[in-house]
Amino acid sequence: MKTSNENLKISFYLKKNIVRNGVCPVMGRIAIGQDMVQFSCKLEANPDLWDTRAGRVNGKSHHAREVNREIDKINVAINAKYREIVAISGCATAAEVKNAFQGIISSQEMLLSIFRENNDEYKMRIGVNIARKTWQQYDNSLKHLARFIQEKYNVSDLSFRQLDYLFIENFAFFLRIDRKLSANALIPILSSLRKMVKIAIGKGIINRDPFLGFLLERSKATPKFIPRDDLNKLITCKLDSPALIVTRDMFVFSCYTGLAYIDLYNLTNQQIVKEDDGYLWLNITRQKTGTNAKIPILTEARKIIEKYRKTTQGEKIFPVKTICLLNRHLKIIARLCDIDGNLTFHMARHTFATEICLTQGVPIESVSRMMGHKKLAVTQIYAKVTHTKIEEDMIALSEKIKGKYRLAS
Repeated sequence: MKTSNENLKISFYLKKNIVRNGVCPVMGRIAIGQDMVQFSCKLEANPDLWDTRAGRVNGKSHHAREVNREIDKINVAINAKYREIVAISGCATAAEVKNAFQGIISSQEMLLSIFRENNDEYKMRIGVNIARKTWQQYDNSLKHLARFIQEKYNVSDLSFRQLDYLFIENFAFFLRIDRKLSANALIPILSSLRKMVKIAIGKGIINRDPFLGFLLERSKATPKFIPRDDLNKLITCKLDSPALIVTRDMFVFSCYTGLAYIDLYNLTNQQIVKEDDGYLWLNITRQKTGTNAKIPILTEARKIIEKYRKTTQGEKIFPVKTICLLNRHLKIIARLCDIDGNLTFHMARHTFATEICLTQGVPIESVSRMMGHKKLAVTQIYAKVTHTKIEEDMIALSEKIKGKYRLAS
């Protein structure tokens, strides 16, 4: 039997030079243009009953129906694999179609299989040398990628060899347009995919990087912080709920220390050290970056430590709840304190950098060290000069130059 799908041709024939017990092996041939490969169908047929022109067994015997049914299945499967490969790569070789049909491409060469294997390993390393947030990022990236492959190519997985520059561009387009993600949201997803590509290159599965030449610009970050007036409202606001009071205190402590949520959650008594001059410092290793950060404990932050010192069991200082619960509480607090905008816990860290430090004249190099940034450029995104700071600086300048310059009459 011979069928075609564009330039794909599939035919079946008998290998008549091998006869065992009166039957011969059934062979298949895949031809795409001048490119051709042969394969064994793992079937046998009586040469006396074989129809060479039709490529199938004549008659209605049980054996004839069984062989013809398997030939039909093979024909359908090869056409399906051909369409899958063409849908992804735009073209296909006879060998690629044969390998896909026979399942020669192992799971070790398939994109989503390796991605899942990597994520399973990361999940086992949570709390050892992998943060849960990192695993969640890779798990989220895998879900987006699997959905893209299923929706756009109608397959459950694909070989690394089918990844090219166009695939990366199509995936980025899918994330931006279909999934409506921002440019910054694309960065971790595509970074996770590139990590899988690097694994494949390291294993020798592929020898080229499909990301070569691909650029995705990150939109400029705009850190949000609490203006001084709103921070004073939050600090002085009367709250009746103990849970809201704890949340407010944790937020204020982060405003005075710059600690991210996870570092505040893990803060222990051992991380409070007294220097020779008698001042107390926080000495932590940031979980996100692994960098060391030493932060002087201001009087307001020290009062909060003393308030909660005996309220927890073990070494942890504060009874910190989940980040989701804290953010829900902060929305309530913002409403009670008449603070406009969406108040989130991470804004406290931004407030420390911008309102507590930089607008008060603390050098950006010192702020960078306290925040545990690896690069000064990361700290510079917080260096927003506020209207209040400009006003204060100009008033101070006015006092300094008063009487020093006279306008000639």
